[in-house]
Amino acid sequence: MAKTFTFAGQTVHRLGFGAMRITGPGVWGPPRDHDEAIAVLRRAVELGVDFIDTADSYGPTISEELIAEALHPFGHVRVATKAGLLRTGPDQWTPCGRPTYLRQQCELSLRRLKQESLDLFQLHRIDPTVPAAEQFGLLADLLAEGKVRAVGLSEVNVKEISDARAVVPISTVQNLYNVTRRDSEAALEYCQANGIGFIPWYPVAAGKLARPGGELDQLAARAGCSIAQLAIAWLLRRSPVMMPIPGTSSVAHLEENCAAGEIDLDPEVLAGLDRLASVPSVGS
Repeated sequence: MAKTFTFAGQTVHRLGFGAMRITGPGVWGPPRDHDEAIAVLRRAVELGVDFIDTADSYGPTISEELIAEALHPFGHVRVATKAGLLRTGPDQWTPCGRPTYLRQQCELSLRRLKQESLDLFQLHRIDPTVPAAEQFGLLADLLAEGKVRAVGLSEVNVKEISDARAVVPISTVQNLYNVTRRDSEAALEYCQANGIGFIPWYPVAAGKLARPGGELDQLAARAGCSIAQLAIAWLLRRSPVMMPIPGTSSVAHLEENCAAGEIDLDPEVLAGLDRLASVPSVGS
């Protein structure tokens, strides 16, 4: 199983870190424990993580600022960020894909991350009120200008990925996907066929199937790991373009998640996980 993935000439370990949870409740404001957030970021790199995913809207701005504080200059670490969602309060997210706004946010991310070019700049959502071609065109402009090294999309279907690729090279796609939520299977297959990185957000399954004593818990016990580790290990095995980014605000949970990269899953566990994908209550 390949442990790395290369996009736009940048090779990273496939198991990365998602930096949404290092902000405050509701992904709003500073973290409850600033020093722990900094420690999490630095420990992630110590454990071999060299791909960190964030967004201008996480905080907003807080996540990017913490990443710069903890890790700049980044050296071999690649930082992916996103723009395209306005924040008006805790847990409030509103798409905004106006080209002038996306350009502004790119410039602000460059300033916060102290970079001359963003390693990966992702459209957080396609704004339905703005022609998609205009949003993709702005991404193409930023790429041509050297403001960004690679372009990605988030929460898109196969047609939207294809439409975007007609305008600008797409290096990654970031969709909701985990062992019990596989609605983006077609998008994953498309990405695998075209060498596009697939970043599953919400990579650790939740709900009824993940309850103590439930089906996932039983399979995790068989594999000798936690439910979170089982979910991450399955993602890494699912596709060579898969780039899981489990996030946490705890060093202990980070270490647990990173250990999932070394877990082997036997055929019976894999079969059990595939059976769960067809259970109607997976989204509960």
